[in-house]
Amino acid sequence: MKKLYQAAFFVACIIGIHSFAFAQQNPQTATNINVDINRSVGDMKPIWAWFGHDEPNYTYMKDGRKLLTELSALSPVPVYMRTHNLMTSGDGTPALKWGSTNIYTEDARGNPVYNFRIVDSIFDTYIKRGMKPLAQLGFMPEALSTHPEPYQHHWKPGVEYKAIETGWAYPPKDYKKWGELVYQWVKHCVARYGAKEVASWYWEVWNEPDGAYWKGTVPEFYKLYDYAADGVKRALPEAKIGGCNVTGGGMRFLTGFLNHCLKDTNYVTGKIGSPLDAVLFHAKGSPKITNGQVRMGILNQLRNMNNMFKLIASYPQLKGLPVIIGESDPEGCAACGMATNPENAYRNGTLYSSYTAASFARAYQLADQYNINLIGAVSWSFEFEDQPWFAGFRDLATNGVDKPVLNVFRMFGMMKGKRLSVQSDAMYALQPILDSGIRKQPDVGALASATDKTAAVMMWNYHDDDNARTPRPVSLQLANLPAKTVTLTRYVIDWTHSNSYEVWKKMGSPQNPTPAQIAQLEKAGMLQSLSKGQKVNTINGNLNVKTTLQAQGVELVKVDW
Repeated sequence: MKKLYQAAFFVACIIGIHSFAFAQQNPQTATNINVDINRSVGDMKPIWAWFGHDEPNYTYMKDGRKLLTELSALSPVPVYMRTHNLMTSGDGTPALKWGSTNIYTEDARGNPVYNFRIVDSIFDTYIKRGMKPLAQLGFMPEALSTHPEPYQHHWKPGVEYKAIETGWAYPPKDYKKWGELVYQWVKHCVARYGAKEVASWYWEVWNEPDGAYWKGTVPEFYKLYDYAADGVKRALPEAKIGGCNVTGGGMRFLTGFLNHCLKDTNYVTGKIGSPLDAVLFHAKGSPKITNGQVRMGILNQLRNMNNMFKLIASYPQLKGLPVIIGESDPEGCAACGMATNPENAYRNGTLYSSYTAASFARAYQLADQYNINLIGAVSWSFEFEDQPWFAGFRDLATNGVDKPVLNVFRMFGMMKGKRLSVQSDAMYALQPILDSGIRKQPDVGALASATDKTAAVMMWNYHDDDNARTPRPVSLQLANLPAKTVTLTRYVIDWTHSNSYEVWKKMGSPQNPTPAQIAQLEKAGMLQSLSKGQKVNTINGNLNVKTTLQAQGVELVKVDW
């Protein structure tokens, strides 16, 4: 046991987080969290400022525009958006796990017809708000598909997932037409938004080609990628393209793809190698119902990250290359509500919030451990237009009302500068989580950042089990603050703060709330502060803040000087 503690401590020291996995504490004994302003461990990269969803037509609808405005406002940097179905055929009518732009059709003679109207309205919505696309080149237009019928699916929660696998998932019947479509689209974007703007985006080919989303062979996917990359680079040589957004278990597929980009003959040029400006993969957790309660699977998501980072780090040629977790979530199906999937009940309340805080903190740690240039982790969570209130979809808002999880991202938006070393006597080290999750005592941890004028500490009381309802007193000690007097602000997400869901339940869970109730819910959905603008004195540069974190609660302590 002594060796286990030493090993855990050694791993934690490497990544700048001193934590003990199983420190046995009386729930009434305060957890001590120590943060030294002078001890940085890396940059506070805004990896959280990336979001995505299946249904692109929600982008420009009422609640979609509202949520995008809020995401843009909470972030000090441009937010990146990733959506499926940007090249899918159809009239633009949205549905669950579906969307369309009709970007490509053919006339009676088989000549290409390009129509950028709908996809322009999607990207215009982003650009107007200072956001940027992580532009997905997919899926296959009906006129290009080798297996076009049936094409549009009519999936809904409870129907077998295989029902979505229709004509859009197949290879093109003509790869040159596919490459030309990509070229024409990127060329159009350059003309519409300017080369400098488009050069700041990322383009990526397809989604989960190792799974149900690709009905071609592996070599056919490499060919698809090469023709797409050629089209992007012909239109704008400085444009950035990457791949290949495999599933969390798709290490073998990603290995083959990376080898193709680095060593194989390019299907278009006949030369060795294919453009690769970013590596993308997915990482998903796995919640279950255990003894009638939701039990999260944070270890699954972190294992996906660990395995993929280790793989990428094994290629010296990729050192420093941007890495994006194209979907980074507690599980796989955003459109599966809790009515059909009861394990998804975590989505409405604060369990989703504390999970998000705890998992993002570990993403930073894992990237540090493998020296990965992680620039983004896409939360595959947006909103579902005109759906029942709090239906249990994995979304950030319901009918225009923000859920508790969105407030974690508001907290992240106040964290910038350098990440700081954190010491907590109740925060799990990485390896025990990768081994067995957070199943014993709660994870009472923190993520901290600082600039020359401000510091922020995000703290959480997380447990995989939703029924672990023990509040935890916390004593936060900030050291080496460079001012005698500072301004203290505390923000909280818990059962009674920043929590529209609990307010909605107290209303009686109305599916047709009145305008007055909606206004009350909108207010409850905002990030709430316990204290704002409070002037406090430091003692020899030290500041102690005492608080109590409710179970699955998150608190941000912000100090300005």
